Amino acid sequence: MATWQQFSEEAPELAAKIRERFTAAKSHVLATVRRDGSPRVSGSEVDFRDQDLLIGSMINAVKAKDLQRDGRFAIHAASAIDEGGADAKVSGKAVEITDPAEVARLQGDDGEAHVFRLDLTEAVLTWVEGNTIFFDFWKEGQGSKRLARPDNGPVVEVAPGGKG
Repeated sequence: MATWQQFSEEAPELAAKIRERFTAAKSHVLATVRRDGSPRVSGSEVDFRDQDLLIGSMINAVKAKDLQRDGRFAIHAASAIDEGGADAKVSGKAVEITDPAEVARLQGDDGEAHVFRLDLTEAVLTWVEGNTIFFDFWKEGQGSKRLARPDNGPVVEVAPGGKG
């Protein structure tokens, strides 16, 4: 798993664009794994603190219980693709911060809560230009690449910064 800082060092341009999407809106969609293995989606906010990507949760909320039991997650930023912007998502494993002093430092006056650091295995940014959909993605241990699908045709790999 890579911290946000590690991801940012490996793929700085992609990380900056994904961070921009996550900070452009307050509420995003978090997917977790229920006890029975089925998916659960919940609204969630993110916070970039001390070079980490964090989420919080009310004490004993079901999404917090999901993440405590099985830390796998995916979070999808509020999309701007319809406005000519991009669509961003990251996935990996949520690690709960359990040190009370650290939780208090991160929470400030916001009261008692669960706080999770999101360690990443994958990040994807999607956008459309003309008749081409582009995908910039990063996978832990594999680096990043750009794919394009021009005119609803086959997917092709293009140079980073390149157009289909």
